[in-house]
Amino acid sequence: MLSIVTLYPEALGTYGDGGNALALAHRAHARGYRVESLAISLGSPLPAADIYLLGGGEDGPQRQAADALRDDGSLASRVAHGALVVAVCAGLQILGQSFEVAGGRIAEGVGLIDAETRRGAQRRVGNAVITVDGRYVVGFENHGGDTQLGGEAPLGQVVRGYGNDGAVDGVHTEGVWGTYLHGPVLALNPWLCDAVIERATGESLGPYASVADDLYQARLAALL
Repeated sequence: MLSIVTLYPEALGTYGDGGNALALAHRAHARGYRVESLAISLGSPLPAADIYLLGGGEDGPQRQAADALRDDGSLASRVAHGALVVAVCAGLQILGQSFEVAGGRIAEGVGLIDAETRRGAQRRVGNAVITVDGRYVVGFENHGGDTQLGGEAPLGQVVRGYGNDGAVDGVHTEGVWGTYLHGPVLALNPWLCDAVIERATGESLGPYASVADDLYQARLAALL
């Protein structure tokens, strides 16, 4: 059984982020896994899961989600016991130590990763490409934050776009994979979706040809 939990979609589900749960469930099911996928709302206790998904949102919901995760207090323990968090855009920011919101206010993050986010000189909007372990991840970014990592490794190197700081994008730890390529990034990048499943299950996946792979190749050709 592969268990997937989408965290607070009413607050962090602005950009089609629910597509990540759908992609994971579909590609895992196609390999023979039984899948349990659910979404929990703000204020609900955090259930045990193999994969937690955090999406994007505006400043207010972003603060609410960070507060809810700190109040619950169990995410770090879940990660320490083998769970994986996949966070996009605002989800990435709130997992750090702090992040800046409108008006220059500094909001407290969850503290799951060593990262600080501050307002950048301009908003970064457009198509983006990063490399992860020698492979391309394509997507779209729309954010005003600059994220500086402390001792953490980034998810990938920026080929096109901006990511954290113009050079690297996201974060990659044993228990957290994050990126500024927001929305349904796992649906857009089927190989990355499979990598998440492999990390969560500890098993290698066999090939699975789908229209998603063809669309990925077409996007990649258009962006490079």
